[in-house]
Formats: sequence, structure tokens, C-alpha cells
Amino acid sequence: MSFIFYFALTLFLILCALLCLVILIQESKSLGLGASFGGDPGESLFGTSTADVLKKFTAWLAVIFMASCVLLSLWTGSLSRHQTQLLPTTIEESGIGH
Repeated sequence: MSFIFYFALTLFLILCALLCLVILIQESKSLGLGASFGGDPGESLFGTSTADVLKKFTAWLAVIFMASCVLLSLWTGSLSRHQTQLLPTTIEESGIGH
């Protein structure tokens, strides 16, 4: 179970990095990040019609990001509840001292 959890967490971190990258390469209303690297704001990195594709891709990534946030939150909550039920809460319950 822990392998699947850490695999899902790794995929979530990759998704976060991909979402950041896609947001940063989008064309902004001002000069944006492209001007800081010396690029012309009029030219596009991936062609002329990529603005709509990147907007749709960003929207899908954002939906997947939000869903995975909720799922990982519920998953970690259930893991912590399961671990606290397995551990004894007091010394009397554990049998130490008798």
C-alpha cells in the first residue's frame, strides 16, 4: 500500500511541475516571462495557434490537480486514522508496567 501511495505522490509532484511549466510558457497580456529571456512578445514558442491549446491544456491540468489534491488529502487522512487506531493511546492499554 505504501508503494502505491508514494507513486501517487510522485505523480502529483510531476503534475505540479508540469502545471507550473505550462502556466509559465503561456502568452501573457503584458510582456511576461518571454521578455525576461530576450524573446519578442509577438512571436510564439510553439506556433501561432498554441494559445488556445495551452489554455485548454492548462484548464485540464488544473482540474486534474484539484481532483488529485482532494484524493490525496482524503487518502492521507484515512492513513493517519488507521495508524492511530493501531497504536495504543495510553500506557495502561499497552500493558506496560504490569
